[in-house]
Amino acid sequence: MDKIERTLNKILVPISMKLNSQRHLGAVRDAFILAFPLTMAGSLILLVNFAILAPDGFIASLLQLERFFPNLAEAQQIFSPVVRGTNDVLAIFIVFMISRNITQSYKKDALLGGLTAISTFFILYPPYETINDVNYMTVRFIGAEGLFVAMIVGLIVGEIFSRLSGSERLKIKMPEQVPPAVARSFSALIPIIIILMLASIVNFGISLYFPEGLNELIFTLIQAPLTNIGGNVLSIIFLAMISNLLWVLGIHGPNTIAAVRDPIFSPMGVENLNHIADTGSTWGVPYPINWGSMNDGFANYGGSGMTLGLLIAIFIISKRKDFRNIAKLSFVPGLFNINEPVIFGLPIVLNPIMIIPFVLTPVINIMIGYFFTITELIPPIGYSVPWTTPGFLIPFLGTGGNWGALAVGLLCLGVSVLTYMPFVIASNKAAIEMEDEGLNEESALGNVEEVQTSRA
Repeated sequence: MDKIERTLNKILVPISMKLNSQRHLGAVRDAFILAFPLTMAGSLILLVNFAILAPDGFIASLLQLERFFPNLAEAQQIFSPVVRGTNDVLAIFIVFMISRNITQSYKKDALLGGLTAISTFFILYPPYETINDVNYMTVRFIGAEGLFVAMIVGLIVGEIFSRLSGSERLKIKMPEQVPPAVARSFSALIPIIIILMLASIVNFGISLYFPEGLNELIFTLIQAPLTNIGGNVLSIIFLAMISNLLWVLGIHGPNTIAAVRDPIFSPMGVENLNHIADTGSTWGVPYPINWGSMNDGFANYGGSGMTLGLLIAIFIISKRKDFRNIAKLSFVPGLFNINEPVIFGLPIVLNPIMIIPFVLTPVINIMIGYFFTITELIPPIGYSVPWTTPGFLIPFLGTGGNWGALAVGLLCLGVSVLTYMPFVIASNKAAIEMEDEGLNEESALGNVEEVQTSRA
C-alpha cells in the first residue's frame, strides 16, 4: 500500500495540480460543484420515488408497503416534478455555469456570457418535432445525456465571448444618462450577435448531414463502435469501461450504451428467468455470464464506478473536509445505487486522480464475480433484482438466497474500498500541496508589496 501511495503521489499529484489550475478544467469542475445542491436534492427525491414509493423498490418490497398502501405507486406523481426540475435539466445548469466561470476568469460580463451559452446550446439543440401542427421539443438532451454537448458549448462560448467582449471596437457605448443595466446590455450586444450567428451557421452545416442535430451526432459517434458487441465477459468488461469513461466526461454512460446493451443482454435475462420458473433454481441457467449477473451483481455497488467503496474509503482515511461532507450527503443515496451526488459533487467528472479507480474498480469486481461463477463456487445470478437494492445484497437475492454469493458481494465491496484508498490518499496530498502553493504565492506577493513600500 505504501509503495502504491508513493507511486501515485509521484505521478498523479503533480498532474492533478497542473490540471486543476487549468482555466477550462477548473470551469467545468466548479460548474459541477455549484450544481451539486440541486443534483443532491434531485437524487434524494429519486431515492424516495424509486426505493420507497415504487412497489418494486427495495424498501417497498422489503416492508411490503403495497399491502398497506394499495395506491402507493400513484404517490410518485407528487415528487416527480422535483426530479424534472433538477437532474432532468442538468445540462442547462452546466452550460450556463461553465461559460459563466470562464467569462468570470477573464474578468468579463459573466452573467451575459452564461446566458449566451444557454442560447447557443438551444440553437444547436435537436429541432422541433411537429405533430398535428404543434411544435414539440424533446427533453432527452437537457439532462444527463446532453452534458457532453453542454460542456463543449459552455467552453467555446465562454472563450469566444470573453475575447470578443474585450474588444473596444465591438462595444456599443451609450451616453452616461442611460441606466447602467441598459448600457451593460448594449456593451456586449455585437459579440452576442456574432456568437449566435456562428452557432446558427454551425447548426445548419450539421443539419445537412445529421438532421437531428449536434446531440444526435455525438450520440451516434459514441454508439457506433459498440454495435457488434457479444455477450461474454470481455464484452461486459468493455461495455463497463466505456460506460464509466463516458461518466468521467460528464456523459450518462449507462443511458448512452443502453441502446446497444439492452438488445444483447435482455433476452438472456428472460431465458434465465424461464429456466428458473421451470426448475426453481439458478443453477444451470443458460446464460450465467451476462450484464445483470456480472456488472449489476458484482460491480455496480453505489452506482457506476462502484462508488460505494469510494464513500467508505473517504470515511476511513480522508482528512479533507469537503470530501467527508460530500460523502456524508452521498452515502444514503449511494447505498441504493444513486451516485449522481458523488459524481458531480466530488466531482469525479474530469477528476484526473479518480478517473483510474472509477474505471478500474468495476473491472476487478467483474473478474471476481466471473471467477466464482464459472468455478461454480456460487450459483449464477438469475433473478431480477430491483436496481435500488443495496449492491452487496444483489448476489444474495439474485441467486435465490445463497450465503456464499452474499460473501462474494461483501468481498467485492471490500476490494472496491481498498482499490479507492490510495487514490483518496493521493487526492488529500494534492489538496494539501495546492493549499501550500497558494499560501506560498500569497506570501511572495506580500513580500513584493513590502519591498515596493519600503522603496517608496
